[in-house]
Amino acid sequence: MINTRRFPRFARAKIIAAALFLTSCSSEPPKSLVTPLPPVAKHPLPDKPGQNSQPMRGVWLATVSRLDWPPVNSVNLSPDARIRQQKQALTSKLDNLKSMGINTVFFQVKPDATALWPSKILPWSDMLTGEIGKDPGYDPLQFILDEAHQRGMKVHAWFNPYRVSTNIRSSTVNELNRTLPLNPASIFVLHRDWIRTSGDRFVLDPGIPEARDWITSIVAEVVARYPVDGVQFDDYFYTETPASTLNDNQTWRQYGQGFASKADWRRHNTAQLIEQVSRTIKQLNPNVEFGVSPAGVWRNRSHDPAGSDTRGAAAYDESFADTRLWVQKGWLDYIAPQIYWPFARDAARYGVLAKWWSDVVKPTNTRLYIGVALYKVGEPSKNEPDWMVQGGVPELKKQLDMNESDPHIHGTILFREAYLEQPQTRQAVDYLKHRWSSR
Repeated sequence: MINTRRFPRFARAKIIAAALFLTSCSSEPPKSLVTPLPPVAKHPLPDKPGQNSQPMRGVWLATVSRLDWPPVNSVNLSPDARIRQQKQALTSKLDNLKSMGINTVFFQVKPDATALWPSKILPWSDMLTGEIGKDPGYDPLQFILDEAHQRGMKVHAWFNPYRVSTNIRSSTVNELNRTLPLNPASIFVLHRDWIRTSGDRFVLDPGIPEARDWITSIVAEVVARYPVDGVQFDDYFYTETPASTLNDNQTWRQYGQGFASKADWRRHNTAQLIEQVSRTIKQLNPNVEFGVSPAGVWRNRSHDPAGSDTRGAAAYDESFADTRLWVQKGWLDYIAPQIYWPFARDAARYGVLAKWWSDVVKPTNTRLYIGVALYKVGEPSKNEPDWMVQGGVPELKKQLDMNESDPHIHGTILFREAYLEQPQTRQAVDYLKHRWSSR
């Protein structure tokens, strides 16, 4: 259970009305400063009934490692050519998504500790120019919002909350260190004491209250400045892979008093972030939806009678994310579990998990969207051969049929956009287009 008496720091910080603007001085170590956010601009969105009248038909558009966008080679072009190519690529994708009947794009605005908008907290993302902190010459977040809204599509700003970098190579360390003279510089140099190594990545330590406040301030900056339709966190909280354990022993000794186990304390830390981000968003703009896309398994029934009849890696035990509690507490407008298995996968059957999540949201006001594994369609798999049968169409049809027949499932999100253009998914994409664009 969450110990609600341990929330005074958040109350005192009043992160809703402040962001951590970071600065450095040549004669002193860098410090974090708390200064007011710019005045909040309310961005009116449709009322809830109209907003939710159409089922969610979404897609994740990843910018980390330039997986979906921007084009990998665009960073090698002249500034004008680069901007032109990146904008054209994005509008082409939106046109394609619109033609398929997709109505929502989950756009990754914070792939690590860099930003795809002109932030006063994070340096510019090197995904845009090849160099951290380099101004790309335009605002990608504003651009996709303008273009998507013109097409009648919604955009949810997708954040990876804790990731600082995708690797720990010396070249990456040097690049992060070179941001020190910038305004803003990377959190890696401003608060090296917040940084931990998780597997082969640098991440923030979720047990540090100031680090959670800092993440919240980043979300606040976007919600205050942009007419985003929603905010989403992905499933990376304490670990990014089962082997990427995080050494937080010192933080546990400092902040873990009163908890029976480190695992309970970690889940409390994650819950605090979710609650304070939720409250922040609603105070800044109550029309902006807040959601999380966690691993598909909350807990296995073998560990908890309330869990699902599965044998998969569980968010509660692996990532210290009590996602079921977040729904029950009303902190989320929606939850989008990643149910990336077919109906026949014995360890984690699609039908079992979708029904389990449907039962979880049923007594709440949290909407349920299901994350579907488009990336597996057409790929050979010994354990999941159904993705290969008739181009994966029968399996995909069964999943969509269930999503649309269960009254507590409000839509589907595809992972991820680039797979809409792969040869192995052609049959499935044609099926999706026929099914969604005609309704």
